[in-house]
Amino acid sequence: MNPVFNMDAATLSPVALFLQADWVVKAVMFGLLLASIWTWTIIIAFSRRLGRTRKGMAKFERDFWKAEDIDAFHRIEGGNDLPSARVFAAGVKEWRRSTSSGQIDKSGTRERLATAMGAAVANEIDTLSDKLNVLATVGSVAPFVGLFGTVWGIMRSFTGIAQAQNSSLAVVAPGIAEALFATAIGLFAAIPAVIAYNRFSHGVNRIEAGLNRFADGFHTTLSRQLDGSR
Repeated sequence: MNPVFNMDAATLSPVALFLQADWVVKAVMFGLLLASIWTWTIIIAFSRRLGRTRKGMAKFERDFWKAEDIDAFHRIEGGNDLPSARVFAAGVKEWRRSTSSGQIDKSGTRERLATAMGAAVANEIDTLSDKLNVLATVGSVAPFVGLFGTVWGIMRSFTGIAQAQNSSLAVVAPGIAEALFATAIGLFAAIPAVIAYNRFSHGVNRIEAGLNRFADGFHTTLSRQLDGSR
């Protein structure tokens, strides 16, 4: 059986579809490709950062709970570039400020310690999740940008049909293929962004829970010192 039409396979290659597309569709494709590259750059960098942060925090907290002298541990590890280390430093700083005077307000000291370390936890989570909004934006916007390119390309194909006065598939197919390719690129950018966003959000939430547990434990330790017991 003879095919209805015969198209060169090269005309359906991604490069050919891009080169043959209208300038508006080209702009959409190019923007989505940049978004995809940006997305994968963030995914790779954030994945490594999250892994290093989790390992570093686990080691820091193990060393902290083994330490017998908080002041000595602070001198050694207080400047460490880890979220848990900065929460620890915030607690030590507030502890020293609150206990530097002769008269210590135990209740007020406990409240200030909780506030200081809570603010440090929030700041660390905000810093850690800074790039996640990019993934969320790409994941939600990219399909619609690709759809815009598809609609524009199909409109262009219909205009070509009217001008050529020929509605055969051989005339329509190239333009529709170019248009649908824009949607494909949009999904190519959006799907990894959505998956990575959900995965990284879960990882950040776990780190936040770990920081809160560490802050609560450190707060309990300092509270015992206020009461004059271990």
